[in-house]
Amino acid sequence: MKNTLVIAEVGVNHNGDLETAKRLITEASNAGADVVKFQTFKTNSIATPSAEKANYQKLNTKNNSNQIEMLNKLELRDEEFVELSNHCKKNKIEFLSTAFDPESLDMLISLGIKRIKVPSGEITNFPFLKKIGSKNLPIILSTGMSTLGEIEDALNLLLNSGSLRKNITVLHCTSEYPAPYGAINLRAMNLIKNAFNVKIGYSDHTLGIEVSLAAVALGAKIIEKHITLDKNSYGPDHKASLEPKEFNKLVNGIRIIEKSLGDGIKRPTNNEISTSKLVRKSIVASKKIKKGEKFTEYNLTTKRPFTGISPMLWDQFIGKTSTKEYDVDDLIN
Repeated sequence: MKNTLVIAEVGVNHNGDLETAKRLITEASNAGADVVKFQTFKTNSIATPSAEKANYQKLNTKNNSNQIEMLNKLELRDEEFVELSNHCKKNKIEFLSTAFDPESLDMLISLGIKRIKVPSGEITNFPFLKKIGSKNLPIILSTGMSTLGEIEDALNLLLNSGSLRKNITVLHCTSEYPAPYGAINLRAMNLIKNAFNVKIGYSDHTLGIEVSLAAVALGAKIIEKHITLDKNSYGPDHKASLEPKEFNKLVNGIRIIEKSLGDGIKRPTNNEISTSKLVRKSIVASKKIKKGEKFTEYNLTTKRPFTGISPMLWDQFIGKTSTKEYDVDDLIN
């Protein structure tokens, strides 16, 4: 049974090309993802000309242009998102996109998205969070760059705007691309769960799949991981992404962990019960014992199989009188 929603985060890894975006949808579906997610924005609505690129963006795009120049190359038109939504339906995978401005949010809702993803950068955007909270849709809230207090403020705003706590999942996240393992602090995920009584997940920007798998083992209900056709492509997020075959390994690993976690009750399986009779021991005679002779630690021992008396009853037999004769290796009864 699936317990973890796996989101293949295309983001802007299509590099502004619609056909690349469609191919990534197909690859995400083939890799076993539940959802494929993009980013929807109007460049002039989310950044001013003075907004510089983040250090990782400068490094991964190999130039020092500002955010507007970078975003203009990555922005897709509304009609292209309509095509992407339809392509998701053909590939039987849920379409989702993160809105970065109110106009984009309304457009995505008109396309029938099943949930709203709040990116880490918008967690302090009061008017935008208020609008999101009023939409009566499940919410996924990313928390990169956030303090616990900022998460609390955002949650309270969403709740006061109409959202239900049971419909909010909070993703632990480290907003570095790629994020170094020493900066992940994965245990904070369950701190968030316990502090705010919310479902939790993990948005993974590390290299590889190991941290995502660990997050599932720790209780993540959503895993979000970037997908790309080529990690060496030009663009801000490719290096922290998985190629399709790697993404498939991630999904398979998550499904294995889900099966392995079980219900938390410690009990033997049916196969273990059968095996226990072969590898556990019984009390047996270590030498010939005459009728009327007392059982002692010198004429008793324990040996396989467990078809007789459990050795846990050893002290109850020591000192008792045998009511029959026993040969060596006979089960005591």
